[in-house]
Amino acid sequence: MSEGPSLTMINSSSKVIPQILNFECPGQVHSLGKLWNGDAFLGTLPDLDLCHITFYESHFVLWVRIDEMAIKGYSAYIKVWRHRNRWVPTPSSNSYGQVDRENYSELKLQAGLLHASPAYLVSQPDNGSYGVYSDSTTLATTRLTSNTTSLYIVRHGELADGSTVSYRLRIPTSVDYDVGGISLIYSSAEVFSWKKSGSKSVLVLYGGEDETHEFAIPQALGMPSTVEGIGLHIASAGSSHATVIKWSVQPERRVVHFGEQLEIHLLWRNNAYKYWVLDLPVAGVLQRHASLSRTNSSVIVKAGYLLRTAEVVDTRLKLTGDLNATTELEVIAAPPNINVVTFNGKCVDTKKLAGRLTGSLKFKAPSIKLSDLATQQWHYTDSLPEIQRGYNDQRWTVCNHTHSTNTRNLTTPFSLYATDYGYHAGSLIYRGHFTANGSETALYLLTEGGYAYGHSVWLSYTHLGSWPGSSAEMFHNETLSLPHKEMEPGTSYVITVVIDHMGYDENFPANTTFMKDPRGLLDYSLQGRAKAAVTWKITGNHGGEQYVDHSRGPLNEGGSFAERQGYHLPGAPLHHEFTAALAPTKTPIHQPGLEFWATSFNLNLPAEYDIPISVAFSNTTVTSSGTDASSRSAQFRCVLFVNGWQFGKYVNHIGPQSHFPIPEGILNHNGSNYLALSVWAQDTHSFQLAGLQLQAEAIILRGYEKPSLVPAERFAPRMLTY
Repeated sequence: MSEGPSLTMINSSSKVIPQILNFECPGQVHSLGKLWNGDAFLGTLPDLDLCHITFYESHFVLWVRIDEMAIKGYSAYIKVWRHRNRWVPTPSSNSYGQVDRENYSELKLQAGLLHASPAYLVSQPDNGSYGVYSDSTTLATTRLTSNTTSLYIVRHGELADGSTVSYRLRIPTSVDYDVGGISLIYSSAEVFSWKKSGSKSVLVLYGGEDETHEFAIPQALGMPSTVEGIGLHIASAGSSHATVIKWSVQPERRVVHFGEQLEIHLLWRNNAYKYWVLDLPVAGVLQRHASLSRTNSSVIVKAGYLLRTAEVVDTRLKLTGDLNATTELEVIAAPPNINVVTFNGKCVDTKKLAGRLTGSLKFKAPSIKLSDLATQQWHYTDSLPEIQRGYNDQRWTVCNHTHSTNTRNLTTPFSLYATDYGYHAGSLIYRGHFTANGSETALYLLTEGGYAYGHSVWLSYTHLGSWPGSSAEMFHNETLSLPHKEMEPGTSYVITVVIDHMGYDENFPANTTFMKDPRGLLDYSLQGRAKAAVTWKITGNHGGEQYVDHSRGPLNEGGSFAERQGYHLPGAPLHHEFTAALAPTKTPIHQPGLEFWATSFNLNLPAEYDIPISVAFSNTTVTSSGTDASSRSAQFRCVLFVNGWQFGKYVNHIGPQSHFPIPEGILNHNGSNYLALSVWAQDTHSFQLAGLQLQAEAIILRGYEKPSLVPAERFAPRMLTY
């Protein structure tokens, strides 16, 4: 576009987005670190604390910052971190997340804009400014320019400022945003998308509720031929040869028609979430892939929860998608010859209103019944036989490495780092052998397992103590008293240390090796004895790097006895190796240790519905005795297995996650399922699980084929187990 001396003034009032980082120079490679919305980890970005704004706004902040830098491509390995609704035992100690609906909707708005705005792909950002493009010195404006179009990103200059600001945006001449051959001179509202419907261009704009926006189009289009809705201020700006339309965003939609040339939908942001842009399949390699050639081979449809695909056959628009409620269907833009709409193969009763096909997609939730885990037959076994008299650890891995490739220098005679012995995930167990001489009074330990990990320690069969863990600590040292008066000189004793493994660290800054931080037992001291007096052995998952369950991968199992035996797998010999018992919600656990519980249950859910099922824990509390009795969360950890797959780690006293979604295909929605729990009690008070149940998180009529079960190994006796 040509630059001229005149300025276009745009009046706007909106909750503009706060800054995340200072301006960078164009052309650089940028990194946007991540954050937690709470807990101990608050992010790697300077001065970043988004806890005071709502969740969807925090994502809005991040995406606006990405747009502002004119980033053309990015890698995002976690889309959501707030709820940690899915625990995945990955090599990152904070790799939690499940795609949240709010974040998904924000991503969809971003995708719509970028898909419809090829000028963004060739734009370059300036360095940003205050008071140059706007009449506010508290708002920062970044201009993105290309050969044909300019885009302006306006945001608060201060992160803490969440106020609503009225401002005027001054831009040279026009923005000239192409809408299918029609120039959108400027718009302060955000573009969701635009498509062609025959010869007519259909544009969708949106903004936040009560924001004031305006846009301008060429005067040659004339005044609107029809307006749906009220509250629009329409004026002709003769000096700029433009028609200007101004409005205050409300939940009620407005639609402005300019004959058969242009149709503009003005939406509230929350309603824009209900709009879907779907590409129609075309012949050749393009199929449904995005392309600039698609402006007249795509559809815009309002349809609520989710649309998956669209296809046109003759005069029929065939849609597939998901429903969670009865929903209004409206075809916003499509080939003009469409007169029939189907949804998931069924015809939709439609009529034309204002030239658009509309109808209703009916939803009726089925009646479902889930098994009551509290009344199922359970089986139990001790999963820490290592502290029993006579336990044989002959097959354990001997800690005998005199050096380590780890970046932490050894402070013990031999390396005790789990990595050096091929154990990289799941719980770790150490056994330290020594012969007492009567001088041993205390044991010092330094362990590391990642944030929120924990450890427990026994001397032979006597529990010395447990570190319950903290979300702010990734390693911990403590000194434990030994019952030295009861220890007989010349007698052999075994120190057993159980350590949780929460995954390896990530390398946030460049040129660092945080991911090499060791896991396991880092240092120790047996007071009154030399370190060499204790010889150590270690175990983790059965086989270590030579793991045996290839179907589920190397991160599925830990070092507990039951896991090493494979008792978490379907077909485990419950009736031979286990003791029949009531549910763990009805059976008290009296002392620290590891217990393994298992049961089976059946499901019979309707095949046409997607019904996400979670295993839900209730917080368990204990009450201390004495005059100052008080209630607190019981200290225990629980690893959840469903049909042999590890699908959650519940830490009762730390949390925050208590619901663990199990996808269909792992969970058999029409048949038998095997559920197992590895319960690690760290509390010295008796407790029993307060609640454990199956819970339907949603009931959704789905538009995709029923998933088949993931093939995976079943239980078989393992060679050389211990």
